[in-house]
Amino acid sequence: MGTFYYFAYGSCMCPVDFQRTLEESAHPYIIGRATLKNHRLGFYRRSSNRNCGTLDIVPEHNSLVEGVLYSLSWRFSDRLDLREEVPQNGYRREIVTVSSADKVYKNVRTYVAVDKLKAELAPNDWYFQVVLRGAVTCSLPEEYCWQLFHHMYQLQQTQLHPGNKSKKTLTLIQDL
Repeated sequence: MGTFYYFAYGSCMCPVDFQRTLEESAHPYIIGRATLKNHRLGFYRRSSNRNCGTLDIVPEHNSLVEGVLYSLSWRFSDRLDLREEVPQNGYRREIVTVSSADKVYKNVRTYVAVDKLKAELAPNDWYFQVVLRGAVTCSLPEEYCWQLFHHMYQLQQTQLHPGNKSKKTLTLIQDL
């Protein structure tokens, strides 16, 4: 049936969470961490399922997005589209080129938000944790993980949890 490459930069980086979509372990499909150049992350999509901001990628010269590269069987394609809400115009497929372990992968599928928000919207606690857990589990660079943590934390502090900063940070770090 063949395979396709998939670059995950959000909740699908977490193999345990991604297993819900595949209905089997995601670990055997991981190629490794990967980098998408000339893009950056942002929370420019409101998820109606999660009632919070979710990650999106936007073009930006000299920026990069770290994520996880999978090699998936085509039998997972429809399930992945459903998870990314393609039929409801949540995200759409986009073909990108990523690098992983000094190798360039072309024709890699990823997903971008269809209706981008004008300003970022904070993730909820569940999404925050699953994204960060995926980044740490799949060994994304430590500096990148901290940048990701800080970005999500700042969004939450300004939009969801003003006045509850120190306790929130300690809880999130302990949960990892």
